[in-house]
Amino acid sequence: MLKRIFAPLLPRVIAAIILGVLCGLFFPEWLARVFTTFNGLFSNFLGFIIPVLILALVAPAIADLGRGAGRWLLITAVIAYVSTIVAGFTAFGTAMALFPTLLGERSVGSFTDPSENALTPYFEVAMAPPMEIMTALLLAFCIGVGITLIKGDTLHRGLEELRNIIMKIVISVIIPMLPIYIFGSFLGLTMNGQIGTVINTFLKVVIVAFALTILYLLLQYSVAGAVAGRNPLKLLRNMLPAYFTALGTSSSAATIPVTLQCTIKNGVREDVAGFTVPLCATIHLAGSTLKIVLFSVAVMMFMGREIDPGTYIGFIFMLGITMVAAPGVPGGAIMAAVGILSTMLGFDETMVSIMIATYVAIDSFGTACNVTGDGAIAVAVNKLYGDRESTLEAAQEPTPQAS
Repeated sequence: MLKRIFAPLLPRVIAAIILGVLCGLFFPEWLARVFTTFNGLFSNFLGFIIPVLILALVAPAIADLGRGAGRWLLITAVIAYVSTIVAGFTAFGTAMALFPTLLGERSVGSFTDPSENALTPYFEVAMAPPMEIMTALLLAFCIGVGITLIKGDTLHRGLEELRNIIMKIVISVIIPMLPIYIFGSFLGLTMNGQIGTVINTFLKVVIVAFALTILYLLLQYSVAGAVAGRNPLKLLRNMLPAYFTALGTSSSAATIPVTLQCTIKNGVREDVAGFTVPLCATIHLAGSTLKIVLFSVAVMMFMGREIDPGTYIGFIFMLGITMVAAPGVPGGAIMAAVGILSTMLGFDETMVSIMIATYVAIDSFGTACNVTGDGAIAVAVNKLYGDRESTLEAAQEPTPQAS
């Protein structure tokens, strides 16, 4: 059933993106606001259901791993953080090597808060989530690991039933409505003029950012393919539905259902995928880090600010930690980074507003890199976990006695 639902998703998502941009060129405002209203309702519903989805997926997946699950959570977290930091340093090195020549003496124009020109919905319905995303993740960790340490399976079976309920909602409600949500997102961006303003001013930076996200994905999957002994291009191709879905949702958390299915299609065990994908959606933001570093360097060069490599090294390490607060909300990464942009890099209000405007306008490219990279981490962890199980099974096999 899952295969039948997810198989046609990629062409529908691509069509939604194209139609959203084209319709944004001629749709009347009253009609566009209909889709803006739908997007507001759907986004609020996603905000409500995502913490429950994380709890329902992660807790039973960790319980399925059995004893030692805590160690695998730590291993996954370390891999995700290293990937994020490497993306930051890659972006900084690229920016320092290319931008002095590419940008020359250019300066930025006038930017305003993107929300000022955004279309407004006809009405809104508040849907407060039962808990924060990080709370759901920590609770899932505690319950999942706890189940592996006690006797009895009542709670485990209850969580499995909760997982089945949530997956029914995902299959019956979220997945069918995603293309409409993506259409509305690109319709709004086109009509607001955000994309055009940013590209006109930061065209070269946008091109470098997009090219670097693709190259970084190739690097991630080359490493994952080498670890797992798999064809990296085939692994990456299987993740395309998640990539294009993230282009439309601009949210790692909202794309979890699609990322999970693509990861399983790459041969990752369901229990391993069940904890790596939601965990990485929360802590692995390599694409967002890459984009924030590139644009922060560009803004500082535009403003004539001196760039200190030592300060930027500390900024990148701190950015990797700060990104944990970002998933779940479109544009959340830049909002989480505003504090350290100001305190560590000395960004004033004007520079911060430029960063917000540029980031929100092309937020989806960084998010797409984030979720697609999650699949590479899942493939690597799955291979390491499989090797561990094979070693344990070999150690438990009885030694044949000599006759």
